[in-house]
Amino acid sequence: MSTGGADKSGSGGGGGAVKTPSDFLKSIRGRPVVVKLNSGVDYRGILACLDGYMNIAMEQTEEYVNGQLKNKYGDAFIRGNNGMS
Repeated sequence: MSTGGADKSGSGGGGGAVKTPSDFLKSIRGRPVVVKLNSGVDYRGILACLDGYMNIAMEQTEEYVNGQLKNKYGDAFIRGNNGMS
């Protein structure tokens, strides 16, 4: 999953607080993300929530196949074992 932008936290490794993966995931809730599936399909939308199994709920979701928009969904749920690792 990517947020589509550079890290603007200003913690370029010099004295900033160490963040855990959980902290990072909490910090991007409500932001635009891209979720790439094993099948090669991309889902782009707003991250609504996720759990410890990496199940992902998204809002304003768009489905892209080979870089082309195929469908638009209001809400989408992606099961964690479908994402790329």
